[in-house]
Amino acid sequence: MEKEENILGYEKIGKLIRKFSIPCIISLLVNSLYNIVDQIFIGWGVGYLGNGATNVVFPLTIICLAFALMFGDGSSAYLSLKLGEKKKEEAAKGVGNGIALSVIIALILFTIIITFLPTLLNVFGCTDEFLSYALDYGYIISIGLPFMMVGTTLNSIIRADGKPNYAMTSMVMGAILNIILDPIFIFIFKMGVQGAAIATVISQIITFIINICYIKRFKSILLNKDKFRLKANVSLKVSALGISSFITQMSFVFVIAVENNLLKKYGGESKFGSEIPITVLGIVMKISQILNSIIVGISAGTQPILGYNYGAEKFDRVKETLKRVLGISVLISTIAFILFQTIPDKLILIFGSENNNNYMEFACLAFRIYLMLCICNGIQIPSGIFFQAIGKSIKSAILSLSRQILFLIPAMLVLGSFFGIQGVLYAGPFADGLAFIVATTLLLMEVKHLKNTKLETKYFEKNTFINNQLNKHVIITLSREYGSGGRYIGKLIAEKLGIKLYDKEFVSKLAKQTGLSEEYIKNNEQKRNSLAILNYGYYSGFNNADELFIKETELIKEVANKESCIIVGRCADFILSDNKDVIKVFIYSDIRNKINRAVKFYKLSKEKAEKEIKRIDKLRANHYRYYTGKDWRDTSNYDICINSDAFGVEKTADMVCKMVYRYMNEDEKEVVK
Repeated sequence: MEKEENILGYEKIGKLIRKFSIPCIISLLVNSLYNIVDQIFIGWGVGYLGNGATNVVFPLTIICLAFALMFGDGSSAYLSLKLGEKKKEEAAKGVGNGIALSVIIALILFTIIITFLPTLLNVFGCTDEFLSYALDYGYIISIGLPFMMVGTTLNSIIRADGKPNYAMTSMVMGAILNIILDPIFIFIFKMGVQGAAIATVISQIITFIINICYIKRFKSILLNKDKFRLKANVSLKVSALGISSFITQMSFVFVIAVENNLLKKYGGESKFGSEIPITVLGIVMKISQILNSIIVGISAGTQPILGYNYGAEKFDRVKETLKRVLGISVLISTIAFILFQTIPDKLILIFGSENNNNYMEFACLAFRIYLMLCICNGIQIPSGIFFQAIGKSIKSAILSLSRQILFLIPAMLVLGSFFGIQGVLYAGPFADGLAFIVATTLLLMEVKHLKNTKLETKYFEKNTFINNQLNKHVIITLSREYGSGGRYIGKLIAEKLGIKLYDKEFVSKLAKQTGLSEEYIKNNEQKRNSLAILNYGYYSGFNNADELFIKETELIKEVANKESCIIVGRCADFILSDNKDVIKVFIYSDIRNKINRAVKFYKLSKEKAEKEIKRIDKLRANHYRYYTGKDWRDTSNYDICINSDAFGVEKTADMVCKMVYRYMNEDEKEVVK
């Protein structure tokens, strides 16, 4: 038996998990430490009011981070896609535009924050007691935000260029420097929260400088001044590719804003006051973020293992990987649960010693109540990444949004109105419990349907009856509405011209090249659900649909260079737009006739046929727009647009053939609409 080329299909699962997960865990933990180190030193040097002040400033940092990741992750995906298309110039433009956008938005946000800081702090729950500390910290920290944004954007791009160690080194150096400088500025120079902010800004500038130095060292592209000039279509594409990262971060901002304001309101009505709950719960959330970083790191590291083996129909390896990641994640979350329930007073003391009984009492309540069901994270987070890995975008999106947006915020609002400050705390386990139920239900249903059987994969078959009647190299790309008879028209054209039709054959070839099953490819290629943008929420990188597109692009160019043929769908008209010997055809039809064809040939009811036609055409349009930036139905994309109802499929095929012969007999291609 021939050995698998990809180690994901045969290497020991445990070894693969260690290889892919450890870098993810380190990267996420470094990010978490950046958020938490300031609070530790501020807690000891200033007190809990200083910590509370950083909590209300923190959302401003996340907003800037959201934009930085949008441009960084978007540029990374754009780089990968364009390199896959062998378009290095386009790839460089995407990277240049992403960096330029990050710089521009960074300066705009800096201006807004500096100008409206008191108002913004009030939006995020700042109290009168926090205000002076928050202003001292916020004005200084805002100076570093542009450096942080551009540095973070570059960090994502550097990873995509194949230098993850360089990217990690810049992050780690910044984090270590922050740890060193915090005590110097806070305790030696006695600068309090201002000192913590200065230490953070210096660290961000160092990371920024290290990453800026990489611009001249890109191995896959060459950046010059021209690449940084903004192009509307490139900038929009980069932003679209990174929008999921933006949504993920901004949802967190929304949660903090709602939570802080509820704590301010109901805390003020309790013996704890407003400041203690805001301070303590901010600390609790950041400690729990360390737990989540480990679980996300482990789960994200298994994503390529799950995705590859699911596509290759090696369901035994999928189950084993899933079993291991769930086991490890539940073990880690169980250890965290024990710590949160048994020594919450010791954990809160990491952030400073307070001679305040109310502070310690609320800290113990917060850890024990808010994180009561943190064990559920060991199931919910890996489940979301599992569905992400296997291309189930809707289920992944549901799990990504469920805990924070769908359950937590409504629970805080409702339970807070009935039970005050404790109601806000109980919203945590309520949301965790519901998210766990949803995740477990979806996961069990999916695992139940995994089958340990393989489909026979058929590769390109030699077709001996093909007799090419063309005296010139010609490629016909054929795009078609679902139910328009487009594929059958393509088959007739191929037979009349004596050339090969490439459609389902691509599926077989892709299966051979990627190790993904034909069934998986059929279900994921040429279809982009609107919820697919949320498929990047847990990790950076492009998903299986992007990988399929890159492979299809290579395959389409290979076939087009080799022989005259007809290529159905797959954005071939766009991919081959630089080829001079391409005729681009679009077949459309009236909805009633499309329904009749679907009923006749696909054995669907009229009602179901109409829904299926609209669904498939929408997915095709989304797919086309995502990868080309153009409207799928825009007639300017094509040379020939024909309504198959007007002439019937036979005559439509004849008309296209006549136009092909006419094209071959002319010096210049005549555009026929």
